Amino acid sequence: MITSTFSLFLVTNGRKEIPNLPGSNKRLGTMDDYFENDFALFWISENILFFEYKPGVDINLVAAQRIVTDRIQMQKDKAYPVLCDVRGIADSDKAARDYLAQHGSVLAKAVSILVHQSVSILMISFYLKISKPQVPTKVFNDQAKALEFLKAFV
Repeated sequence: MITSTFSLFLVTNGRKEIPNLPGSNKRLGTMDDYFENDFALFWISENILFFEYKPGVDINLVAAQRIVTDRIQMQKDKAYPVLCDVRGIADSDKAARDYLAQHGSVLAKAVSILVHQSVSILMISFYLKISKPQVPTKVFNDQAKALEFLKAFV
């Protein structure tokens, strides 16, 4: 069963806030800025949508559809540049990859895909060349460079 639920939050002065994310020293804001489902974490910071797959996750077509639906609902009809961290993906099937290639950039101004190995960069770059994304899309293994690319679209 696939579920979509908000993560734990803090209540400060009557306001619901999310705690700091790992690797971040600043609070992200209210729950409107953060969402979590079975497959990924989504948050908005400095007008960039961060999207991080959970470790060891397998993505099939149903999962891909849930991910895109949840992301679009979280964005509330506002387009953002997107940093998509795919390092947690253990496996994905062709139907999921095709769906994400066609529908994954809805409400995205541009996409940086963050990977951890040069082999992944080659494979994803090849896939992007074939699928022809509708928005500017690049693959990186360095988060600072991925963010630098997106800043032109904020």
